[in-house]
Amino acid sequence: MREAKTSFQWRLCIMKKLPSVLARTLTSGTSGFPVLPDMSEGHLPIHVNNVRSRLRDIVGASTNWRDHVQAMQERKALHTLLAKRQEDLPPRRMKDSYLEVILPLGSQPEIREKYLNVHNSVRFGRILEDLDSLGVLICYTHTKQEMQPRSPLSIVTALVDKINLCKKIIYPDCDIKFTGNVSWVGRTSMEVKMHMLQLHDGDYSPVLDATFVMVARDPENKRPAFVNPLVPESPEEEEIFKQGELNKLKRIDFSTASLLKMAPTAEERNIVHDIFLNTLDTRMVSFRSRKLPPNSVWMEDAKLKGLQICHPQERNIFNRIFGGFLMRKAFELGWATACSYGGSRPFIVSVDDIMFQRPVEVGSLLLLSGQVCYTEKNYIQVRVHSEVYDADTREHQTTNIFHFTFISENEVPRVVPKTYGESMLYLDGKRHFAAVMKEI
Repeated sequence: MREAKTSFQWRLCIMKKLPSVLARTLTSGTSGFPVLPDMSEGHLPIHVNNVRSRLRDIVGASTNWRDHVQAMQERKALHTLLAKRQEDLPPRRMKDSYLEVILPLGSQPEIREKYLNVHNSVRFGRILEDLDSLGVLICYTHTKQEMQPRSPLSIVTALVDKINLCKKIIYPDCDIKFTGNVSWVGRTSMEVKMHMLQLHDGDYSPVLDATFVMVARDPENKRPAFVNPLVPESPEEEEIFKQGELNKLKRIDFSTASLLKMAPTAEERNIVHDIFLNTLDTRMVSFRSRKLPPNSVWMEDAKLKGLQICHPQERNIFNRIFGGFLMRKAFELGWATACSYGGSRPFIVSVDDIMFQRPVEVGSLLLLSGQVCYTEKNYIQVRVHSEVYDADTREHQTTNIFHFTFISENEVPRVVPKTYGESMLYLDGKRHFAAVMKEI
């Protein structure tokens, strides 16, 4: 799936103009997956602009917002095409879902404006959008039935398991290639592994690895639907599939141990108590007198908020708000939060554990809250909470939680929780940071 020299190049991904800690972080191998055999033979690359149009054709979605209700009504008739059992669906190979997508920033400069940021590098939020669309298309390729012009499945992003980067800068004037395929399949869910590479001196070198989890539902996106089983064909593919099983178990364990469900461990309780003792004002014999330690920032002073009105332009093929758009907005707020906290330009190291808890409807008021929840040396762990506000009922409902790991050029102040709730955010951030460091 990768270029022939990918594994070697990944280890030699050397960073410049940053402290050695940044170089070590962004040049380490990120995935833990063995390198798959080359799957590119016989596959023609797709232009990035054609990914969304292919998805619309597969689903039968309307390009006109006014016609979306009728288009969704027509999809109801596809219920009869759903498999009653997974065993009724033909097995697929990993290479059957393999796709390559080209983002020609170098050869087609007219498309650069959309991807350009003020630092003359590529907007990572745009890359998140492209990865989300590609992941869905890969899953539709895996489940495609030759005799069905339209797919009866509604495939949506359930989780961004992880995105790990090996380069701090994505250049705006060099072509980018995305590759990916389905790497694991359950009964109604699929894990998709994607890679992003950028062209330099005639060769594509690795930029990031991404693992998404997609779920299949019925044509009305109401109930789970079966997907084609996946059959590994080689020892390397067997390892990839086994890693997908392990990833599933890790997610279950991580969720079970959530601080929203279980008390902190004894070690974590000691950490919280030590922080509390270090912030007591020794001149006052009182639990309420708190004093900020040197080179520290109260957690309540390390946050930013934003609001988005969800317009039809940002809808997906099912006329909900596009998950990639939500990721882009959350990332940009997370980046701004890290930037204002650290006082210098932060670089994204990892994205992990983005759970899509509920869809966002067109017309929603989307409230985003970015919070620095953990810091260590040059690292800044940012949590972005996303919720929708219903003006009629005045209710707030959480849609997503995003976790971003950034690294700054300079060492950053220590973030300090004051309340018990902030202490739980701190421990949760510490857990996510530890998981990222273990990966890289």
